[in-house]
Amino acid sequence: MSFINTITQIFYRLLQRLHTSGIAALLAILLVGFSSVCVANDAPAIAAAANIQFAVDEIAIRFQQKTGLAVRVSYGSSGNFVTQIQHGAPFEMMLSADESYIDKLHQAGYTQDSGVIYAIGRLALAAPKKSPLILDANLVGLRQLIDDGKLSRFAIANPDHAPYGERAREVLKTKGLWDMLQPTLILGENAAQATQFTISGSTQGGIVPLSLVLTPAFAKRGNYVVIPDSLYQPLNQQMALMPNASETTERFYQYMQSAEAQEVLTQFGFNLPQPTVKKGA
Repeated sequence: MSFINTITQIFYRLLQRLHTSGIAALLAILLVGFSSVCVANDAPAIAAAANIQFAVDEIAIRFQQKTGLAVRVSYGSSGNFVTQIQHGAPFEMMLSADESYIDKLHQAGYTQDSGVIYAIGRLALAAPKKSPLILDANLVGLRQLIDDGKLSRFAIANPDHAPYGERAREVLKTKGLWDMLQPTLILGENAAQATQFTISGSTQGGIVPLSLVLTPAFAKRGNYVVIPDSLYQPLNQQMALMPNASETTERFYQYMQSAEAQEVLTQFGFNLPQPTVKKGA
């Protein structure tokens, strides 16, 4: 996570703790000023789920090369971004890890329309290279490690506000492992942090987005296996424009649905929605 993103997260955590709307609005304004000074450009601000960071970084580069236009993307958990936008965060577009968060914003009048599904996320069981956890799609090795009393820490994203954490909990409940794992669970603030925990060596493994393990950096430190899609509800990743969206943001929104952007999404393990999935206003 970049310095700017880190500072952004700190500011907005403060916003979440402040229920006095006037103070929250003031901090939101201060945040705009801070970002404009440090970033030194007027690129529109976009909020994106942490699980899609590597793919969107690549897509944003291609977008800039093709159009000469730049966007400024902040990454975090979808649930936290919803709170930030409701408190006045100046994002012009949000790419959520789950459709429910966009639906929530739309119903409250914070988006132009109900948006569109741009990708379908997938889960992976991952572990550091020296972990005793045997990786398999049905989590038999994880159960065995628990039964042997050798599992001390296991990471997932916080299911209270991170869709990938919600689906990880669903998988573990389906496999009858959720209650057994409670003493060992380490919750990441978002999917990216859960992935960092997973390969840091402080855990024996974790359930994380497939998109975050399909990178050379991860390959040097960990292994993974794809969890069958049938074990959890679809991760329909949805995006929407805010009412204040600029022309640059609207063009990026359209570019995210292009064949070029979809090629990048596929490279990072995402499934693509059917053309008819697009929702109306």
